Amino acid sequence: MHRGWAAVGAATALALTGCTVGGGPAPLKGVVSTADRSKVSGAITVLTNRVDQVNSGQLKKYAAEFNRLYPKVKVNFEGFVDYEGEVGKRLAKGDYGDVLLIPDNVPTDQWPRYFASLGNSRELSDTFDYIDYGTIDERVYGIAGVGIASGLVYNKAVWAKAGITDWPTTPDLFIADLKAIKEKTQSIPYYTNYHDGWPLRQWSDAIGVPTCDNTARDRLARTASPWTPGMDLFEIDSLLYRVVHEKLTESEPQATDWELSKKLIGTGHVATMELGSWAISQLRDAARAAGGNPDDIGFMPLPVQRDGHFCTVVQPDYKFAVNVHSPNQEAARAWLEWYITRSGSAGADESISSVRGAKLPATLQPLDDRAVRMIPQTREQLAKVDEIDRAAGIGLDAPDYRRRLVDLASGSVQGDLNSYFADLNRRWGKARQAAG
Repeated sequence: MHRGWAAVGAATALALTGCTVGGGPAPLKGVVSTADRSKVSGAITVLTNRVDQVNSGQLKKYAAEFNRLYPKVKVNFEGFVDYEGEVGKRLAKGDYGDVLLIPDNVPTDQWPRYFASLGNSRELSDTFDYIDYGTIDERVYGIAGVGIASGLVYNKAVWAKAGITDWPTTPDLFIADLKAIKEKTQSIPYYTNYHDGWPLRQWSDAIGVPTCDNTARDRLARTASPWTPGMDLFEIDSLLYRVVHEKLTESEPQATDWELSKKLIGTGHVATMELGSWAISQLRDAARAAGGNPDDIGFMPLPVQRDGHFCTVVQPDYKFAVNVHSPNQEAARAWLEWYITRSGSAGADESISSVRGAKLPATLQPLDDRAVRMIPQTREQLAKVDEIDRAAGIGLDAPDYRRRLVDLASGSVQGDLNSYFADLNRRWGKARQAAG
């Protein structure tokens, strides 16, 4: 998906202009109902996965800027390393702050139970990309802050030290490159982040990459056996299995640590991780803090080409939402709208802004330079795919089934890849048939 990065689109420009009480551009209609900022007040709690920015004080700096426009709003932050797990528990208890990121494992049909509608999808799509990802029946429940490209983050200096000068174009070349890193450097070729779990689900963001098909996720609703040769999930999960099986990862996956992994790749002790483009800024910051070179952090597509082209799926990162039960709805909406459109956080994080027309960050420019095909994923069958996935008990957007894959590959449990794929296909096919 080539989004026209160079200039701010006319719709966005119109949406962000105009004067209001308190100075600055007017709040977006539909998200914030009042243009008089002096009337917006209250204390709100924002739940976030950016533990690094909570600890560094960066989020407090954003809040201070926000208070220049909304002086009567007090913003507090709670950070979670295991965001999916911990916030899932908070949702069950009804204690989930005022503004939060929608956990990936919350079914879309449950969004209205937990989150407030932020406006009409047709109106908000004039300003934001990815609106359809947070929409049910034209009502928007979540707005992404940034878009992410699927792929691999890597330490360019380590790859160069191993004599690798180009992106691998096939899984076989990728395995060969990791073997060269293992033989010629002291670095761990690939780091799974098995223990924290959530990084393993990042592999699901590559559904559509092997086939370069923007309908790949929707096609799962019509597919009886997704883990068969030529299918996206077969190719993705086979690659992860091979990396682990050929002992190209850390020796003890159960002892991995997400926060430590950022330092390890930033200083060249780890060469490669599958995370997506959202991680680039965090890894650059970690490299800088640990005395490494932030410019060593690079990004490449998955090692597979279609018709001679790399492909990457571009989709939203977590979507921001407002607790439907928040007593300070206007304050919560004001923070959500300001943070996404005015804080500058997307640019500071070198991420793909969700605001239409925003410029592609410099760290992702190589994707443009090499004509990587950037494709979205259609969402027409989202509810049905989620229904099948839940009934099958697999969890495409949860870590457990890929933890099992890593366990099989490492030999820590008995079994083999073919039998595991056969079981996944059996469960998926049965659930799909029941779903009709």
